[in-house]
Formats: sequence, structure tokens, C-alpha cells
Amino acid sequence: MLKARILTALVMLPVALLILFVLPEDAFAMCVGLIVLVGAWEWIRLSGLVGQVLTGVLLIVFSCILIGCYALPNVYVPMLLGIGCLFWIAAAAIVVMYPRSKEQIGGKQMKLGFGLLVLIPAYVALLFLRRHEAHVLLIALLVTIIWAADVGAYFVGRQFGNRKLAPDVSPGKSWAGLVGGMVVALAVGMMGASLGEPADHLFSPIAWAVLIGIVAMTVLFSVLGDLFESLIKREQGVKDSSSLLPGHGGVMDRIDSLTAATPIFALSIYLTGWPLL
Repeated sequence: MLKARILTALVMLPVALLILFVLPEDAFAMCVGLIVLVGAWEWIRLSGLVGQVLTGVLLIVFSCILIGCYALPNVYVPMLLGIGCLFWIAAAAIVVMYPRSKEQIGGKQMKLGFGLLVLIPAYVALLFLRRHEAHVLLIALLVTIIWAADVGAYFVGRQFGNRKLAPDVSPGKSWAGLVGGMVVALAVGMMGASLGEPADHLFSPIAWAVLIGIVAMTVLFSVLGDLFESLIKREQGVKDSSSLLPGHGGVMDRIDSLTAATPIFALSIYLTGWPLL
């Protein structure tokens, strides 16, 4: 299992770097769209909907929505990002109250609707970041913040994680892990911003303070994304979203944190104007 996990990671990492930092905008949108579409296929399965014909129809509909998002006028982008963030706030309540919130989770159709609210705002957010003039810095910060939070939470949680964060949803997560992940993400985020600071536009104290808030919110939402997918998998009685990635589970298992973190990160950038403060 460990060997398969390492080999899969060695393949995924250069592909991810190529998509995020090398490909032009149209190719970026297409590749990310395909990844999101695979995530949609997994979410359909997690919703409990079965049947090749129904799945095919739903994926065609989802593809049309993605195309519409690609062509979406910029004026509507903040609205979709806001809808995504509001959904994740509601998802936080569902996670906190679980298992008492089982009724709010609803049936197959409701879970399918959750999938739209998980994946579509994330796709719109990634397109927004890619089209930003500081897209390399922003995307690099986003992925390193999430990675750092995950690594920090893992190691700190193993050592000090006695008090569980959401034991009915994901017994492995702890409050200590959350704090550790937050601290590591803040440190990495500050270092990354320092390295990416333009020579002709040094960040002001306000910009640094705003960045701290953005990193903190991004980390909190990334943890929420992980917890919410864990809740949906628990409801369906499965460990992984699929077995597409040997040693890693499915695509949703790799991007669950990203789906929640990206909309709040992008909306924060839009509302604050960071890094051009």
C-alpha cells in the first residue's frame, strides 16, 4: 500500500505542477474541468445514485455547467464564490451537529445537490485565481497553505491529539492537529509571500495583516472540506470516494480540502484586493 501511495504521488505531483503553473489559461481550464468532472462522477456514486445511463446524463449536465462557468462574465464570479462560502458555513453546522443533523443531509437528490455546491464554486474560484495578474503567487500560496496545514495537523495531531475535533465524523482529527496545522500554514504562507513579494511593490503592514486573516480562513475551510466529505462517505458506508488513485483512494479524497478552501481564498482575494493593497 505504501509503495503504491508513493508511486502514485510521484506521478501526480509533476502533473499537478504542470497544470497549475505551466499550462496556458485555456488548457488549465480544460484540465481542471476534467479533474472536477471525475470528482463529480465520484460524488454521484457517493450520493447513492446508480445506473450507467443516469450517471452519463448527470455528467453531461455537469459538463455543460462547467462550460457555462468557463464563459461566465466576471461580474457574476463573486456571487458564485459567495454562494460557495455560504454553503460551507451551512456544511460546518451539519458537521458540528452530526449525527443529529442526518435529516439535514437528506436523500440522494440532496447529496447530489451538495456535490454541485462543493465542486462548481471551487472550479469558478480556480479560474478566477488563474486569470488574476498575480496568479502564480496566489495559486502557489493556496496549494502550499493547504499542504502545510495537512502536514502540520498530521504530525502535531499524532503527538498531542487527545481531544478529538469531530469524533463522529472523522476520529483521526483533533483540536491539537487543527492548531498545529494553522501554525505551520501561517509560517509557510508568510515565507511563501516573502519569496513571492514583487521587488517593485513591497507588501505594506496592512497587506501582511490581511494575508494572516486569509491564511487562517483558508485553513479552517480546508479542514471543513475534509470533514464534510468524510461525513458523506460515512453516510454511504465507504472509506474512499473511489479507487482510481492507488494508495490514495479517489480524486475527491485528494481535493476535498481544496474544494472548500479555494472559494474562501478567492473571495478573500477579490474583496481585499490582496496582494495589490
